[in-house]
Amino acid sequence: MKNILVTGGAGYIGSVLVDFLVKKRLNIIVLDNLSNGKKSLVNKNAKFFNENILNTKKINLIIKKYNIDTIVHLASLINVEHSMQKPKEYFTNNYLGTKNLLLSTKNTNVKKIIFSSSCAVYAERKNLKNKLNEKSIIKPNSVYGTLKLKTENLIIKFCKQNNQKCVILRYFNVVGAKVNTRPYLGQVNNLGQLFQNISLQLLNKINSFKIYGDKYPTRDGTCIRDFIHVRDLAEIQYLSIKLLDKNIKRKIFNCGYGSGYSVKEVIKSFEKNTKLKIKFKINPARKGDVISALCDNSKILKELKWKPKYSNLNIMVRDTFKWFKYYKK
Repeated sequence: MKNILVTGGAGYIGSVLVDFLVKKRLNIIVLDNLSNGKKSLVNKNAKFFNENILNTKKINLIIKKYNIDTIVHLASLINVEHSMQKPKEYFTNNYLGTKNLLLSTKNTNVKKIIFSSSCAVYAERKNLKNKLNEKSIIKPNSVYGTLKLKTENLIIKFCKQNNQKCVILRYFNVVGAKVNTRPYLGQVNNLGQLFQNISLQLLNKINSFKIYGDKYPTRDGTCIRDFIHVRDLAEIQYLSIKLLDKNIKRKIFNCGYGSGYSVKEVIKSFEKNTKLKIKFKINPARKGDVISALCDNSKILKELKWKPKYSNLNIMVRDTFKWFKYYKK
């Protein structure tokens, strides 16, 4: 049986993944400093350590004790706007943290690393209708995206030097929650993300939702995003683990559905599914925001043989709102 270390396993994406992997009867060790997660979200059948990825010696001991062979690295700070305000904090946590984690795998049985990257590494497209594939121009316009790219390169170089395999997963916008069966799992920290902001406005009866910019060259003037349900993402991560069992050294995959929705379209879906009216206010556009990001997912569909299950916008909206309604109680 595989022994897998999941960093950030008490967070939003991590807790859903850990639950998924445990149900696949894998031995899961969770490493999380609880800055963005909660221990209560971690599946009880996983072993949990409250630890920071900067602590190389401690992580090395954990890896050796539990004979870890695969690491799914999720732990990071993930707010694009916040990264522009506190670049040093993001450099320490996201880049140096990963560097220390990699060093902790030396002289161990770790041979496979799966890294959570982002579509924020790509350049803004001149033709907004063109989808981003894994060979699209790389030119991040935020500190967050720049550090994700720098970390990708660090991992690839380290794996080449140390005879390790790796999969880089470039997430588009992760939404949704696990609300089909108990325990329900979802986002617990406020990151200012679109689906979360709308849900909290409706539940807390906040007077006005903020839209940042409505003069973009899109179909309704607001930013367009390609979203992916967190439960589909968990399956992608599982399939990536299985892929590295084969004679494959390195792969990069975009993780999205290949269709995008504008901010206003998402608002309309929330109104439809909650039967509630959303008031919004137009604010100036934010520095670092991408106008439109659409995923070309043909590579991951073909090579991972992944079949999306939760790509309908209404499903993503309903699951997100159901989670926040449950969590608020």
